[in-house]
Amino acid sequence: MFLTSCSGPGTQAGGGSQKSQLDAGSPTVAVTLVQRRPLSQKLTVSSELVPFQEIDVYAKESGFVKQLLVDYGTHVRAGQLMAVLEIPELEAQVEQDQAAIVAQQNDVTRASHDVERDQAQHNVFHLQYTRIAGVAKEQPGLVAQQEVDDAQGRDLASESQIEAAQGALYTAKSQLVMARAKLTRDQALFAYARITAPFNGVVTQRYANLGALMQAGTNSSTQAMPLVKLSEDDLFRLVIPVPESYVSHIRIGDPVSVYVASLNASFPGRVARFSVDVQQDTRTMHTEVDVPNPGRVMMPGLYAEATITVATKANALAVPLEAVDHNGDSVTVDVVGVSNKIEVRAVKLGIQTPTDAEALSGLQEGDMVVISDRSGLKAGQEARPKVIQSPKYQDQEEHK
Repeated sequence: MFLTSCSGPGTQAGGGSQKSQLDAGSPTVAVTLVQRRPLSQKLTVSSELVPFQEIDVYAKESGFVKQLLVDYGTHVRAGQLMAVLEIPELEAQVEQDQAAIVAQQNDVTRASHDVERDQAQHNVFHLQYTRIAGVAKEQPGLVAQQEVDDAQGRDLASESQIEAAQGALYTAKSQLVMARAKLTRDQALFAYARITAPFNGVVTQRYANLGALMQAGTNSSTQAMPLVKLSEDDLFRLVIPVPESYVSHIRIGDPVSVYVASLNASFPGRVARFSVDVQQDTRTMHTEVDVPNPGRVMMPGLYAEATITVATKANALAVPLEAVDHNGDSVTVDVVGVSNKIEVRAVKLGIQTPTDAEALSGLQEGDMVVISDRSGLKAGQEARPKVIQSPKYQDQEEHK
């Protein structure tokens, strides 16, 4: 590590003078000032880019490939025709259904005419009975009772014929509805002869050729062969396992920087979904990042690094990690006090970056923490502090 001196030995930051006479044998230690600055804790996880959707496209009905309109690398839009199958049996069935509908329509027409005819006959018989019954009532003995009974019988019989004709008409109409439903069903099945793309994507595999027999892919017991494999290539998923300690920081919509080393490029993404549980074996949470690919530069299978900012502090009290000592659960730093004596202070850390950590307690702004070798230092020992600053902080100050 390159170091840059910011003040000479035996002086403290801010122009303060020593408060005690240092021994000639006092060691010189490199220190840096505890300062407030923005800190961002980031999580970087490597994973593999996978298409947002990827499916094998099967035929719904068995048939021969009559037209094949796609190949490896063909980009398709949702609803675009990819292949046409030849299914003679279904085509013949549709024609038979259409003929059956015509026959049923004729039956409905004939039954309707029968109802009209029987209704007309009933009107005549009912009128005859009404007249005869009226005369017999007004002039008893003028009309024989047998004649009245015969007229009434013809009236009732004609009424029954109307009910039978109406029943036949209802049956004919029902048969017509069934025939139309069967035609609709068979036409829907025949429409599956045209295989279309379910979503926008690219053909990554082609399994069939012209003339090949495609088995229906609706039965798992058959060895059905797919037509093609279709992958959505304008949007990718990046599945990352988030460690348990970071789970509470993950939010839907969090921005993610996705770096693809093979392309030497970074792409913006966002946390789209996560499983809301921690897996017992890995102690991680399944998290998915959606990465748009409008230029279709990324490809399935490429490895990428996802970097998520899990915590940010705008004005954190920052201490370099090289100044921090870990001993089990104890975290300490060596501080050169105002009397130029080494103080070992217990600290509590907050968010951490690759170079710094937030000091939640144990330190104050302006404290000089030792960043050089501390193996020979002891609490209370006098030392000559030499304030230094790493090049990156010096560059930051120069560019302000």
